[in-house]
Amino acid sequence: MSEEGADKRAEMPARSRRAGGGTAGGTGTEGQALAARRDNAEDEASLLMEEVLRRENVMTAYERVVQNGGAPGVDGMTVHELMGHCRTHWTRIRKQLLSGTYEPEPVRQVEIPKPSGKGTRALGIPTVLDRMIQQALLQVLTPIFDPGFSAASYGFRPGRSAHGAVARAREHIAAGYRWVVDLDLEKFFDRVNHDVLMARVARRVKDKRVLRLIRRYLQAGMMEGGLVSPRVAGTPQGGPLSPLLSNVLLDQLDKELERRGHHFVRYADDSNVYVQSKAAGERVMTSLETFLWKRLRLRINRDKSQVTRPWSTAFLGYTVTVHRRPKLKPSRESVRRFKAKVKAFARRGRGASIGRTIEELKPRIRGWVVYFRMAEVRGVFEELDMWIRRKLRCILWRQWKRPQTRARELRKRGLDEDRAWRSSVNGRGPWWNAGASHMHQAVPTSALRRLGLTSFIQEHRRFASAL
Repeated sequence: MSEEGADKRAEMPARSRRAGGGTAGGTGTEGQALAARRDNAEDEASLLMEEVLRRENVMTAYERVVQNGGAPGVDGMTVHELMGHCRTHWTRIRKQLLSGTYEPEPVRQVEIPKPSGKGTRALGIPTVLDRMIQQALLQVLTPIFDPGFSAASYGFRPGRSAHGAVARAREHIAAGYRWVVDLDLEKFFDRVNHDVLMARVARRVKDKRVLRLIRRYLQAGMMEGGLVSPRVAGTPQGGPLSPLLSNVLLDQLDKELERRGHHFVRYADDSNVYVQSKAAGERVMTSLETFLWKRLRLRINRDKSQVTRPWSTAFLGYTVTVHRRPKLKPSRESVRRFKAKVKAFARRGRGASIGRTIEELKPRIRGWVVYFRMAEVRGVFEELDMWIRRKLRCILWRQWKRPQTRARELRKRGLDEDRAWRSSVNGRGPWWNAGASHMHQAVPTSALRRLGLTSFIQEHRRFASAL
């Protein structure tokens, strides 16, 4: 036992030492062992930075950062240049981290489109070196915090996924909780209060160097247009540490919902609480609005939050049918977003051969189906199959451009001369022609499949059978 531990032991009141116990003879060996274990735990907690900087942990973090790739930060360094930089400078950087003097670089601000297509979201990209350090922190902090998180929390946690969250939501609806309080936190990642967050991190992390480093990452400036602006709130999206910190903060919301006995699911800042009536949902919404502001300094976006039926809204891209045993299906918004991405891709690829277009579409189709493989309503996939085939025929019609070219291509594909010419000069637009019988005959589904077109419904059957 350390001298500090012995001094603490000597200062304990006699009654406490007796409670620490021992044998009937009063040797106190069990109490001494308990004090020694407590001292060892305190020592380990104060040496957390050494664990973060352990060679194996840093190398694992480096490999993860390189694997994830991503754009450079403000210093312009790429992931492929990181190893050479570390060989030259890591000894100095490690000393700074151990002494608590390391200062992170500002993050580079970029604007990315929101999934809804309305407006943009600010993303902060740390340097690759800071991404590696954050990843090393994440690997050590996750085992400390994750076991204490709620079972209803699914976002950015080991062994959990959006599919698990969607399945849990369906269970609540099937159990009779057929109203949902759909919570949207107003600019969550921009509004996180640093003091409130750090107070929760400090409950489990005792190494002041680690706490200081986390706060510096929170306060790292945002560079835009060559100017750096300081951050006094928020946790910038784009760094490896941000998802864990959001879970640390919102865990208090989870615990409050558990204490009240609510049925809920949370994925990052997307929370759904399931209740049995609209009146109950309105009460929950009002009380949570008060709780979030008083305890976490977070606001609910009333324009986007709602109390509604689960089949009238979406959760993580999925929605449900109205059946007593609800069936999962992709939401209309998810389908709309996919179509918008295909349209944008098709515009960029005008002039490319239809075979090349199909090859580039295949991973997009497969990725979409993999995410929505839990869907039990297959009509959406059949409709998308018809839409994508019509889109490809539309691309061909646009590529043929002139009436003479269109007539020639239609004749080449089996139409008689008179019908080919009349179809080529009908005056209708590309989308109408893509759905017309002459294009169906000239470019049948079998021809598109020979070129490698992937079928939504067949891919869904394949992935769904593996569940």
